[in-house]
Amino acid sequence: MTDRLQASVYVVVLLLIVGWLLFIGRVVFVPIVFGAIAVYVIVDFTRLLARIPGIGKRMPVQLRYGLSIFLIAAAIFFAVDMLVANYDALVALAPRYQDSVLAMIQKIATLLHLESEPTWESLRRNILAQLNIQAVVTGMLASLSSVIIDIFVVVLYASFLLVERGTFGEKLMRMSANSSNAARIRSVVTDINRRIGAYLALKTFLGVVLGAICWLAMRSVGLEFAGLWAVITALLNYVPYIGSVLAVAFPVLMSVLQFGDVNSILIVLLTLSAIHFVIGNILDPYLMGNSLNLSPFAILASMAVWSALWGVPGAFLAVPITVSMTIIFSEFEMTRPVAVLLSKNGRLSYGKSEQTA
Repeated sequence: MTDRLQASVYVVVLLLIVGWLLFIGRVVFVPIVFGAIAVYVIVDFTRLLARIPGIGKRMPVQLRYGLSIFLIAAAIFFAVDMLVANYDALVALAPRYQDSVLAMIQKIATLLHLESEPTWESLRRNILAQLNIQAVVTGMLASLSSVIIDIFVVVLYASFLLVERGTFGEKLMRMSANSSNAARIRSVVTDINRRIGAYLALKTFLGVVLGAICWLAMRSVGLEFAGLWAVITALLNYVPYIGSVLAVAFPVLMSVLQFGDVNSILIVLLTLSAIHFVIGNILDPYLMGNSLNLSPFAILASMAVWSALWGVPGAFLAVPITVSMTIIFSEFEMTRPVAVLLSKNGRLSYGKSEQTA
């Protein structure tokens, strides 16, 4: 009993140390993980190009990799260009939205029987009294510079990982002098690659489908910046549970600013909610199946933990990291119970073996 208690204490202390290191080193770790994710996307897209009938197998591997990188870079450029273009349009339409917001505030003030209805002059005085414009502008510029630097670092890591990918298999075989241990390591890494690759490929496909359908729905009701909200919807599809809520909330908020009419707002809310419900509860489970083998509670808890450690990037990276941890935990007798708890059905099927709890 004493040995078990001592071992438990050691595990708790180790987890606290690892969590502290991950938190203070998030500036270093987050770009590295995103670089690895970028490599997964490039490799899976390269494999997808090889499946094109007729010309896929004839294209050299280097050409497929180059085409994959070009198409992904073009997609990123298109998304950034759309964000910039919509930003300019949003600034141009700001006075109209300002009037809509003021009208809603005045309606609320009337319903609450406030003594005086607010005006932009009074609101501006109250806000500016508590707001340092210079600090806000400085913070925004610093955040923009940080994002640009992070993107550059991620591209740098992804480039070096792609270069070294060819020798990675040989490195795995040389990690252990025992051939059975080396084969075991290779099996674990192969399973991690397969599961994360399948997850990212399916999530990307579902994100594109979801964004396209939501774009059509938002365009049909005349919602402004439908393309921007569609791109954001596709990106938020990588965030479990909370992403769907935010993907509906942003366009609904836009409809409040644009229409100010309860019927129009309800149409946007109900339409987008129905689309997300169908995609999330029918198409997503049908395509994903049990490929991740993660408990829904484990996904939600991991997202909360990694968001606390790494912020918004942690929410996007929570599922791939948790899948990797579950596979690694299942390979050791001491941590296998944790992998069973994280799994969806208690069955751990990796490589050629299957353990059932």
